[in-house]
Amino acid sequence: MKPSLQLKLGQSLTMTPQLQQAIRLLQLSTLDLQQEIQEALESNPMLEVEEPVAEPATDKQESNTQQSSADNSTDHSQTAPAESASDDQNLEATDQWDDKVIPSELAVDTNWDDLYQPPGPSSSGPADSSDFNFDERNSADETLQDHLHWQLNLSMMSDTDRVIAMSIIDGINPDGMLTHPLEEIHASFEADLDIDLDEVVAVLRRIQQFDPVGIAARNLNECLLLQLNQLPESTPSLKEAAAIITDYLEALAIRDYATLKKKLKLKDEGLHQAILLIQTLNPKPGAYLSNSRTEYVVPDVYVSKVNERWRVELNPDISPKIQINNQYASMVKRADNGKDNVFLRDNLQDARWFIKSLTSRNETLLKVASRIVEVQQGFLEHGEEAMKPLVLHDIAEVVEMHESTISRVTTQKYMHTPRGIFELKYFFSSHLGTTSGEERSSTAIRAIIKKLVLAENPIKPLSDNKISGILKDQGINVARRTIAKYREAMQIPPSNERKQLL
Repeated sequence: MKPSLQLKLGQSLTMTPQLQQAIRLLQLSTLDLQQEIQEALESNPMLEVEEPVAEPATDKQESNTQQSSADNSTDHSQTAPAESASDDQNLEATDQWDDKVIPSELAVDTNWDDLYQPPGPSSSGPADSSDFNFDERNSADETLQDHLHWQLNLSMMSDTDRVIAMSIIDGINPDGMLTHPLEEIHASFEADLDIDLDEVVAVLRRIQQFDPVGIAARNLNECLLLQLNQLPESTPSLKEAAAIITDYLEALAIRDYATLKKKLKLKDEGLHQAILLIQTLNPKPGAYLSNSRTEYVVPDVYVSKVNERWRVELNPDISPKIQINNQYASMVKRADNGKDNVFLRDNLQDARWFIKSLTSRNETLLKVASRIVEVQQGFLEHGEEAMKPLVLHDIAEVVEMHESTISRVTTQKYMHTPRGIFELKYFFSSHLGTTSGEERSSTAIRAIIKKLVLAENPIKPLSDNKISGILKDQGINVARRTIAKYREAMQIPPSNERKQLL
């Protein structure tokens, strides 16, 4: 077949760059949006931050200012001539500091730092300086290995023992457990070092005396026993707790109290005290030195009740107010196709689309949040048990938008309510039917399950079947499997693990 050219006419949907930008801004979180705005301000000269307009002073403030000035001039009328010359000199020195003027000549006995100080806080300044930021000075996260190496440097060890200790520290995981067998660590050393396995064990014992207590344990039993050994011998139930950890930790895990009382020959009170002591121990001693950073949530929407009505407002502090730079915009000429004019014209168009996309994002977010508050007023008034079932389609139908748009708006967006800060997706949940024909939210059912578990008898906790029966008596038909799924989602252990001795 010979190649040929054909002309076809058809329709297709394409996303313009402006539409792509609007969708991308819509799904950004608050912190990502602030970064996006900052990048736009730095790259586009047509954008600038809108400066707040200072409010004019009232007549009363002006009169007070004039009166204060008159009083000051009266009080210092006698000393004004003597101080006028020094004031002029101070004013001239201040202007030089503002302009960062560096003296052209330096005296022989004068240091550079005595005459000129660079802007910003000095590293050698006093600790109580207003520019001192303790959080910034200590912002570097210390890992568990760093903490252990610091203690190793303070310990008196031979060079060979120090090599062994460094290998052991490298084999400790973030929880503080030694994951590599000692035989494997011993085999990793070169034969020239002539290191015995007993030396590795001896160095391990020394590292296990480091902070935090229980570090470098090879299993859970050893970790807990190391912590028990640090307690005074007069600690109540110390021997009983050590016996449980050594021989009957599995029985304790499944809460087989009958076996524990029989093997240890203890009564309920004695076993209870030993278990309470074990519960004070930390199975992951290195977890508190983890390298995780705290993530702070900035609410996008504020909800408050004013005059018996719920009000929804956007957070005005989540992003700076930006506008078109009128000085640069006035330089654009319509008929000029020069390189500079084309650059200004393209940036002006991009700036207008960026501001329009931000405005559209805020309007959509406010519209969706207002509808959510309208539906979930019961939650705001009475709590989780009054949560109503809600899906994306319900909001999309009211605000006349696509479900994908609602999904983008509710992702990583947070609402500040009198009951706390929640992600917008938190208010969406499936529904379950009741005997009365109504629908209950799965979030409300989770809250009821949690309430029943908190109020149960710890000696005889409620099973999933029992909870299902209680809900059925309330007119809510929930299967046992559903109860188990909701309970696991809330990280509530099963009834046999919730059972307590006393």
